Amino acid sequence: MDSKETIMEAAISLIEEKGDCLEEITMREISKRAGVGLGLINYHFENKEKLIELCVERIINGIVEKFRGMKECVKDRTPFEKLDALGNMTLTFLFEHRAVSKISILSDMRFPQEYDNTRLTMQAYLPLVADCRPDWDEEKVYQMTYCLISCMQSVFLRADVLLQTRGIDLRNAKERSAFYTKMLKNIVSAETEERTAR
Repeated sequence: MDSKETIMEAAISLIEEKGDCLEEITMREISKRAGVGLGLINYHFENKEKLIELCVERIINGIVEKFRGMKECVKDRTPFEKLDALGNMTLTFLFEHRAVSKISILSDMRFPQEYDNTRLTMQAYLPLVADCRPDWDEEKVYQMTYCLISCMQSVFLRADVLLQTRGIDLRNAKERSAFYTKMLKNIVSAETEERTAR
């Protein structure tokens, strides 16, 4: 394994250990865990923030791949129910891994790329939105999927404001699920659930 990969694996293990306390991770700690000098980390990644962003991207990519595989687990459900389940899984992940998720979302917003985590998430959702709304053309499916993902990112980032202004606690799984289901109905339209249940 090359030194760059060793450094990333060490940083990922520290990210997983620290959870929401990523600011506690130091370059020295990464260096020690990887068994390399500080200079090599700086050579490959420039700074801690860049290294953490790359590691978070890799972690989220792995989660997105798992989300794609969830189709087998929910194959007997309606398209709306599948989309509802996937959204709840996504939001649960975001709130259980707040620090990593915040870095990922903000990084995608600041430096959007063709295959960033937002785009990979979109790709997991697109077929489900299309199944929910076979009457929509490809462009509308894409636009509404983009709206759904953007809304989920926004409510995650603004959860404290939502609690203060609307009294909705998205850290509570039951409230989060109810909020997401309503949001989903508003985006793919309420009659979808009725139509796909037939």
